[in-house]
Amino acid sequence: MKTITIEGQLRTATGKTAARQLRSQDLVPGVIYGGEHEVNFVTTSIALKPIVYTPDFQRVELKVDGKTYTCIMKDLQFDKVSDKLIHVDLLELVEGKKVNATIPLKFTGAPAGVKAGGKLEIRLKAVKVKTLPKYLRENIEVDLSNLELNENIRVQDILAEHIEIQNSPRIPIASVTMTRQLKQEEASTPAKAAAPKK
Repeated sequence: MKTITIEGQLRTATGKTAARQLRSQDLVPGVIYGGEHEVNFVTTSIALKPIVYTPDFQRVELKVDGKTYTCIMKDLQFDKVSDKLIHVDLLELVEGKKVNATIPLKFTGAPAGVKAGGKLEIRLKAVKVKTLPKYLRENIEVDLSNLELNENIRVQDILAEHIEIQNSPRIPIASVTMTRQLKQEEASTPAKAAAPKK
């Protein structure tokens, strides 16, 4: 799993005025929670780019005041007008303590239904999980090879050891549907078979 290292500083002044002052210097206030105590910090918006503007699930090593905190991204806040990042929440990973996270799904294999002329539809790109930090991973692989025409793969079909998936088990994550062309071909086949031979 990819790890991004970020340098930060302890934030002593809190409140809206202090936060506004920091943002005017292109600094982003944030908080680390989930560990022994909350840590208020500040870092540059440039340092946060690799974890903010990516679909990847990554680990963050945040260095603050001589200490290193191993975390995952929990929440981001953007300014409604300028769309600038204004706050970041990180969750500290503590060995032996389960965490909730959202992990992307990685689809592999060519579905049998697509080979038969169907169209693959991805319905869910990530799942919510609960697991120990040591079992966190970049993504969860889902093999689509056996997905037939007009069939679904559901959350309950995901194989992920030591990971508790929290989405409803019946939710479809991928399906192969009939294309319009295939429907037309199927509709015309019985008509052709029923036509009298000359």
